[in-house]
Amino acid sequence: MTDRPPDGVLLMTYGSPSSLDDMDRYLAAVRGGRPADPELVEEFRRRYRVIGGSPLIERTREQADALERRLGDGTIARAAMRFSEPSIESVLRELAAAGVRRAAGIVLSPQFSPLLMGGYGRAVEAARAAIGAAAPEVVIAGPWYREPALVEALGGRIRHALAAAGAGGVGDPVLLTAHSLPRTVAEREPDYLDQLRESAERVAAAAALADGQWTFCWQSAGHEPGEWMTPDFADLMPRLRAAGHRRVVFAPIQFLADHLEILYDIDVGARDQAEAAGLAFRRIASLNDDPGLIDALAAVARRTLEAEGAAARA
Repeated sequence: MTDRPPDGVLLMTYGSPSSLDDMDRYLAAVRGGRPADPELVEEFRRRYRVIGGSPLIERTREQADALERRLGDGTIARAAMRFSEPSIESVLRELAAAGVRRAAGIVLSPQFSPLLMGGYGRAVEAARAAIGAAAPEVVIAGPWYREPALVEALGGRIRHALAAAGAGGVGDPVLLTAHSLPRTVAEREPDYLDQLRESAERVAAAAALADGQWTFCWQSAGHEPGEWMTPDFADLMPRLRAAGHRRVVFAPIQFLADHLEILYDIDVGARDQAEAAGLAFRRIASLNDDPGLIDALAAVARRTLEAEGAAARA
């Protein structure tokens, strides 16, 4: 037995609106306080109606519960949302009340961009300032897309999706997708783009995909003006059909749980576009609380907490 205070882990992601009536607030928060046009708000309400609401918060809580069981030793893991409840501040207050003095913050995107993910660090520091002296120290993990358990889990999902189509589906084309970016942002983040492309290469290798069988592409381009990254998956499906393919497999390699960008942008939008091009559609199952993902998160959490402990002793 030990009297050492428990450690904490925050699994951090965007969050979701609590209801359709919360959409205005949520989109404004995501947009840095700028209200969204009414037409955009209504379009997102429509999308959430189609999928029956986002399960992201529930899935992230399930991931946190599984991670807490995996870590053991009294470590407390919680889901913490940047733009909705349970907020980063409310979760840090809960951890402080439980006696946690140090915590690892893990952004639930395995690739890391200071520009795109820096808001999580700012939210953590704002929360700690609001809590005061009782606030736990928090170290935010860097990129973790190379974790072997994560790569193998995604590769296994692709192998399963191809095998499910039968012998004729083994060579089907696979689109490995990541969330699109404005080109002006991408040009400022070359290291982030390299991480995404390396992720695709590692996952393709783990899935034993043949050269030329897979393509890294983008999805979920936003509604802001300007040029977004290409190719978008919509650009590729007519080309695949013209090349003689009959099926396509979608493999989101950046998203770790079911949410709007999976359940609408792929399951509705990409499916419609694939079928319009004459392609049968299949998507890999999201990782959600897959044991491989939980293994990867546990490795990241332990490494981050150990680094924090070493820094405190220095």
